[in-house]
Amino acid sequence: MPNVGRKIGPPRDVRAIRFALREFLATQATNGKKIGGATFGIYAFYDYDNEPIYVGQTYEGLSSRISRHLTNQRTDAVAMNVLDPFEVAEIQVWPYWDYQGLTKRKDKDGFDKAKRTLDAAEFTVFEQVIAESKFGAVLNEKRPRKMEQVSLPESYRGIIIFMR
Repeated sequence: MPNVGRKIGPPRDVRAIRFALREFLATQATNGKKIGGATFGIYAFYDYDNEPIYVGQTYEGLSSRISRHLTNQRTDAVAMNVLDPFEVAEIQVWPYWDYQGLTKRKDKDGFDKAKRTLDAAEFTVFEQVIAESKFGAVLNEKRPRKMEQVSLPESYRGIIIFMR
């Protein structure tokens, strides 16, 4: 029983996905900052066929939110059942740098404005990815509230699962 109690760690393919995810989130934006460091943003996941799987938003950090999705550390059970982390081959993010450092505690009105902007941006991205989908669908547990579509900031897209 030489292996009893020995920690074996994740399989090689899981380590490769996690590495690719860290590399993607460390991508330098045109402003010189790492995209994963944006506190506010919209994100979309795509499958192996470039079909959209999920669109979401965050005001707690792109890196932490995306990482929680892809390691199944979500708090909402519905989203955990909708999204299979091993189906996510590509990620696209729209960081909102203008709201960096903004918190509800420091500036409630500013935070509320940022949240309204994210809601409209999430709806805009959701509508865009549905229009680009062959099936006209996204697997989100619910459709974002209908809003006026808005102009989006620069986006960044990366592959996290490389197929041979």
